Amino acid sequence: MPFKAVVFDAYGTLYDIQSVAAVTEQAFPGHGDIITQIWRIKQLEYTWLRSLMQRYEDFAVVTRDSLIYTLRILGLPPDSATLDRIIAKYLDLDPYPDARAALAAMKPHRLAILSNGSPAMLGALVKASGFDTLLDAVISVDARQIFKPSPEAYALIEQTLGLAPSDVLFVSSNPWDVCGAKAFGLSVAWIERVTPQAMAAACIKTELVAPLTLFKALRTQMDELGFAPDYRIAALSDLPEIASQHEP
Repeated sequence: MPFKAVVFDAYGTLYDIQSVAAVTEQAFPGHGDIITQIWRIKQLEYTWLRSLMQRYEDFAVVTRDSLIYTLRILGLPPDSATLDRIIAKYLDLDPYPDARAALAAMKPHRLAILSNGSPAMLGALVKASGFDTLLDAVISVDARQIFKPSPEAYALIEQTLGLAPSDVLFVSSNPWDVCGAKAFGLSVAWIERVTPQAMAAACIKTELVAPLTLFKALRTQMDELGFAPDYRIAALSDLPEIASQHEP
């Protein structure tokens, strides 16, 4: 079956969310890593909680609230100027090194992003990275006011691109996103950046588990939800070969 479009998650897939660590460390020396990991965990939790509670706020609000939570529980002062400076990094996250070449190599497929990010956040991010010249659409769940992995979020692909789920390859490094997209009926490629073997090795090296190691254990390993990806890849650079086998 040919894929007419390849649709990407943004945060953690095309853009490295760990790149905020440099900013958090600069703002709170010695706390940068733990801030980064707790912040991301709570950010995701708040998207799921707000969806379940039917109390939607866009991703900019969720991102700010989860950072305030993180700083508060660590006993760090969350003044407005510091919050703004840290959150601004989400508008200019570092792309993964292979992202641009992978996107460029996948034409003539239509390329798009489907993200929890708000339209303003995604617009700034895509422009800062220069990916606006490569993408045909940037889709925010804000249009449905519910976060992934709700089926309503993935339905925006068909609504925006006019393509059935069978025409689309969805790409994410986030296991919960992979499960949600697969449950919806999309073909899915999972970027498995951390293997279980590497995870196990990292955990037995020391009795003290580093914040980043714990984050990888919680958020980078495939979830037991009854759904598996169609493709398991190690990096974005592996995608063009898959796409070439399913050209429209």
